[in-house]
Amino acid sequence: MHNTPLVTVICLCYNHAAFVVASLESALKQSHPNVELIIADDCSTDNSVEVIERWLKNHPEIPFISNLENVGNTKTFNKCLKLAKGAYIIDLAADDVLKVDCIVKQLKGFAESTYENVGIVYGNAQWIDENGIHIQNYFPTDSSGKGLVSQPTGDIYLSLLNGKTKLCSISALTKKTVFDTLNGYDEHLAYEDYDLWIRAARSFHVDYVDDILVQKRMLDTSMFALSTKRNDVKTRRFNYSTYLILQKVFVLNKSKAEFKAMLLKIKLEMQVAIHTRDFGLLLKYIRLDLKVRKKIMLY
Repeated sequence: MHNTPLVTVICLCYNHAAFVVASLESALKQSHPNVELIIADDCSTDNSVEVIERWLKNHPEIPFISNLENVGNTKTFNKCLKLAKGAYIIDLAADDVLKVDCIVKQLKGFAESTYENVGIVYGNAQWIDENGIHIQNYFPTDSSGKGLVSQPTGDIYLSLLNGKTKLCSISALTKKTVFDTLNGYDEHLAYEDYDLWIRAARSFHVDYVDDILVQKRMLDTSMFALSTKRNDVKTRRFNYSTYLILQKVFVLNKSKAEFKAMLLKIKLEMQVAIHTRDFGLLLKYIRLDLKVRKKIMLY
């Protein structure tokens, strides 16, 4: 099935009982005819498992992993990845919704790309509230839905560091070979997307589809909201993960320009640490900042 490759959608659920069915249905109703769906629940404290199991009565062929303890997104995703048979992977949160032609447009992006080694194709997304009402688009658009600003493509490593690339990982289709090369997500981290893109960008090109492919719910429990809370244990783990990623970046960097770009990211994360009152993390960033500046002086 060369023209209709198998695409695996991994749907991760944690306390998404109100939204998970819509998410699952969006995966099955894709205009692309060859989709494999794998579902996992990370020990939800609401009735998500009950909702999923009731839905699965009409889809008994779909595998479902139900964690007996909460282990986090990265470990849960990697469990599912071991089951995936698709040549391409979508990481779908159970409160998000794929547009019906999402996969078709992503695969077209791969097929028409001018880059020689594309590992990830992403697009635009809509922010929606808990009732599905549109809030705004991830990337600003004109009245026809086309982006007002071109998004970085090709070798995007540098722009991932200097802030010129605003990640839209929820709209990404990733080749399975990327995950195989990187051994999946880093299970030591509280979140996964920035680390994956950083590591992938060292070996693979990235391309962009100028279409809205996904609807992303903006909730109080979302990762974006979590990163800015003050005196919060989960927030501190989330932001510490960013620090761990930047430690990896220090090793991955190959040029003076990349280290200079890294300083911009460190400055931004220092501001986050101050805002969230995580002064221990701020001290770590001050030390990393000095380390990077010394490295730059060696060039």
